[in-house]
Amino acid sequence: MRLHRLPSALLALLFVSPVFSSIQHPLTTTVSTTLVDALNADPNYTSLLRLLQRARLIPTLNKLNGSTLFAPTNDAIKHHLQHNSLLHAVFHDADFVLTDNVQEQLRQQLFYHLLNYTIAQLPKKLDPQTHKTLHFPRVPLQPPSREPPPSPPWFPLPGGTLGGEPQRVRLSGNDKSTWVGVDAFGNGGTKIVNSTTAGNGIVYGVSKVLEPPSNLAQVVSQQSSASYFHKVLTPTITKLLNSTPELTLFLPVDAAWNALDPYERLYLESEYSTDDLNRILDLHAVVEKGVRYSNTFGKATNLTTLNGSNLEIVVSTEKTTVSSATLVQPDIYASNGVLHLVDSLLIPPGALQLTPEKYLLALNCTRFVSLLHSVDLEALINDTEAKYTILAPSDDVMSLFGGGDLPERGSEELKKMLRYHFIPGRWKPEKLTDGMLLETALEEVGLAGKRQVLTVGVGSDDNKLADKSIRFAGAGTIGKPIEINSTLLYFISRPIIPPVDPLQTALPYLDLSSFLAAIFSTSQAETLRGSPHTSLLIPHNAAFKRLGLLVSAHLLGTSAKQDLEKVLLHHALDTVEYAETLRNGSQHTFSTLEGSDVRFNRLKNGSIYVSPSGGWNGMQAELYVQDRLTNTGVVHELSDILMPRSVDLTVGKLVRAAQGSTMASMATKAGFEWILNGTAPPEGTSWADEGLSGAGWTLLCPTDTAFKDVDLTQLYADSEALREFVSQHLIPSQLSEGASSMYDTNALYNNRPLPLDESPTYSTLRSTSSAYGDLVFRWRDDPENKGNGYVVGIKGARGTDGSADSARVLSWGRSTTAGGGGVIQIDRLLQPYYPPWWISYGAPTGVGISGCVLICLFFYGVRAVWRRDTTEATYEPIGGFGRDDES
Repeated sequence: MRLHRLPSALLALLFVSPVFSSIQHPLTTTVSTTLVDALNADPNYTSLLRLLQRARLIPTLNKLNGSTLFAPTNDAIKHHLQHNSLLHAVFHDADFVLTDNVQEQLRQQLFYHLLNYTIAQLPKKLDPQTHKTLHFPRVPLQPPSREPPPSPPWFPLPGGTLGGEPQRVRLSGNDKSTWVGVDAFGNGGTKIVNSTTAGNGIVYGVSKVLEPPSNLAQVVSQQSSASYFHKVLTPTITKLLNSTPELTLFLPVDAAWNALDPYERLYLESEYSTDDLNRILDLHAVVEKGVRYSNTFGKATNLTTLNGSNLEIVVSTEKTTVSSATLVQPDIYASNGVLHLVDSLLIPPGALQLTPEKYLLALNCTRFVSLLHSVDLEALINDTEAKYTILAPSDDVMSLFGGGDLPERGSEELKKMLRYHFIPGRWKPEKLTDGMLLETALEEVGLAGKRQVLTVGVGSDDNKLADKSIRFAGAGTIGKPIEINSTLLYFISRPIIPPVDPLQTALPYLDLSSFLAAIFSTSQAETLRGSPHTSLLIPHNAAFKRLGLLVSAHLLGTSAKQDLEKVLLHHALDTVEYAETLRNGSQHTFSTLEGSDVRFNRLKNGSIYVSPSGGWNGMQAELYVQDRLTNTGVVHELSDILMPRSVDLTVGKLVRAAQGSTMASMATKAGFEWILNGTAPPEGTSWADEGLSGAGWTLLCPTDTAFKDVDLTQLYADSEALREFVSQHLIPSQLSEGASSMYDTNALYNNRPLPLDESPTYSTLRSTSSAYGDLVFRWRDDPENKGNGYVVGIKGARGTDGSADSARVLSWGRSTTAGGGGVIQIDRLLQPYYPPWWISYGAPTGVGISGCVLICLFFYGVRAVWRRDTTEATYEPIGGFGRDDES
């Protein structure tokens, strides 16, 4: 056995009588000679015996006196081997040869299951007990020894990385059971499932293999509450935690690091923070003779850190404090020391304070800093007193932009762009809302020297702040914002370009292209582009159709440039009105560059409608606030076009837009020029006498091609026929009180001169002199021929094929003159209807003949009845006639 080779003190330690003479074993089931005999007698420990044989520890167990063995069961070892490839090979392969001939790792793990005394009584309450094992941690052999192992029995030698002390293990009661390997609060560990008493000790069966504590670097990584420190570990710190023996570490929990400025924390996570991290570790680490477990703390203990600072430890019945921190979890065992968790940092406040510029450099924003220096804006990132929110693109983002994508270095344009990345004030995410506007450090000439703003976009899931996605001027933010003293920093996905002129701003939006094309066709493009401090309201493309095709054709025609320019300028407010003020402001009327006002009507549901100064009754447009920023103000969108009162849409203008010059000529020759001009009928005329001076007129206007088969010379020569023709196409629309239903009630689609749905019938100017003057409108579905659409025809017209008394409606336009009305473009001329003679006289003649026949039949029936009564037979009374009868 060669026991004489071991130190006499060690032999005395191992072979003395048990430490406790009074032994209680509540789980004891059998009594055996030795610990090995106890294991052999129980089939649940065959796996443990095999490992003891491979580690050559059988003689050791036989020689121990009064010891405690925490024996993993077969199931515990089987489960453990599934996660340990080395021990799996040792256990299953009898021929497996370890490069470590001493088999140090296996043997030390088994020693961790051994105590050199018998535990008198297992704890049943939640009151952890600390015990010393026979495991003396050492720095692993590098490389493992290839020398033959010493002769057994192998006994643990005192010494190692814990200052000559063995590793510790805790026991605690919980749920009427005993658990081994628990933490300082009695949590975790493995359950003791049975016990067996032997002559030289006691065996406690455990349901899991006990893992000896690792080095401090590994222990730190296993602490969920110390994950932040593990995150910032550098190779230098990891090596120090692995190799320094007798190290006592007071480590702040994750919540403690929140005391640092968030920007400082991000700095600590960068590659530039190695020196500061080493200094932080030195402020929390103590290396003395012996490990400082919590039971070594007196009521007042002073420890000196590696940095030279003093830690004052005060122990009381309520708590233990370490300088300004509280000890929250003591004695987390490690192979080379101990870890104590504290609730706050042990460093002076503000010790890591840096300027924004240094943090920008540390966080990979070097190119952004360089551009700021090129235009003399470095004061924005070095002023520790000024409060700014900085939007900074990283070098990775800037590398995506070539030299031509950004303004030239040192240029005024670059200076404007960079100023647009600085927002006065500290705008934390919780203060940001979707759609809000923030003023920047850029002072814009087009805004009369006021600060330019940028839009903020905020999206979130479940309204959780952590899930917010934030955008500045369309650029997304990367990661969380960083606070640097009085400055807040957001990393953005691209550089932000300041807003450009309103026309260029609206150009990418295809749904606004029609209005932009109209602007560029006039001389007002530069006015709308450069007028400072304005808000441009741009209608959608569909607005031109909703306006009525004839009105659109008039405005876009070459002869109506002045009307079009007035309409365009009526869409430009001479003030900057952002969405917030439009939704919630108290002002309702705003002046425009055209000279007249528009009125805003805010509904309870949040909708906003804009009414122009002119147009027809009920004209308005829905406002879609967009906050499309420009260098002169803002652009919003409209559903419809606004018509100023300076634009007078007469029937004559709409007739020209309907390509109805022939019809206009006929109306003029027939004396209806006043209708085309939108004026009252001349005094003394029959129309004035009939009270039509306040009426609006709707003219059904055939196109010029509709007259190709009409003899205009003959028609012009017959003034009465000409007037009949024109009167058949004129519908008066004089409104009396309560007659507003004459027009479409949909304010956003009321461009029709007349309501055309539900087959309405309208009287024309000819209706007063003819029973066939009324007109009927109907919707016709005819996909096989000319498609769906409205048709109009003369009411009561019969006996024709409809080619002269009906027409298809092609388009329409509404007049803005008093009384309303407008023009309806049709594809054919409606010729006045004169019924043929068999229709005019056939019915009366038929009624007369039928009446005569009925009269004749009546008298014939009366005569027939009378003749039947006079020829009827008579009879003589029996006995003949009397005398009286004779006389």
